[in-house]
Amino acid sequence: MSAVKRVRGGGVSVRLEPEEAALVRALMEQLLALLDQDAPGRGDELAAVGISERTSPPDDPVLARLFPDGYREDDRAAGEFRRYTELGLRDGKREAAQTVLKTLDRGPRTVLDDEEAQIWLRALNDVRLALGTRLDISEQWYEEAAELDPADPRTPMFAAYDWLTMLQESLVRAVW
Repeated sequence: MSAVKRVRGGGVSVRLEPEEAALVRALMEQLLALLDQDAPGRGDELAAVGISERTSPPDDPVLARLFPDGYREDDRAAGEFRRYTELGLRDGKREAAQTVLKTLDRGPRTVLDDEEAQIWLRALNDVRLALGTRLDISEQWYEEAAELDPADPRTPMFAAYDWLTMLQESLVRAVW
C-alpha cells in the first residue's frame, strides 16, 4: 500500500508499490495521449505565442471537462477566453504529467520537493477528472461501484478512481 508523508526539512515522501507506480504511469501516459488528441491550432501562425483559432469546446467530453468554458452565459466571451488560454492550459497539464513520470523514474520511494508535490496534485486531479467523466461519477458513485458485478469492465476503473482519490487525499494532507 502506498505511503505519503511530510519529510522533516521539506518535501513529501511518496512510496508506491510496483503495481501502484505502474498504474500511475499508465494513467499519466494515457492523459498525455488524450491531451494530444484534438489539440487546437498547432499549425496556426499564432500558436507560437499560445493563441489558437479554436473558440468552441472539444467534442470529447473528457477534454471538455478538462478545458471547460470560461464563461457559461456568454458564448462569444467563452470562445475568446478559450482562444487565448487552451494551448497554455494543455501545455501545463502535459508538463505536469511528464513531471510525474520523471519522478516515478526515481524508484519506488521518492521525495518530492514542494513544487513537485503541487504538480503531482494537479496531475492526479486531471486524471481523476478524466476517469470521473468517463465513469459519469456522481455523488452516489460509491453505491454504484459497490453494486457492480465484478466482471463489469468498469470495475477496475472505479477501483483506480477510488485509489487515486486516496492517494490525492494523502498528498494533500502531507502538503498542508
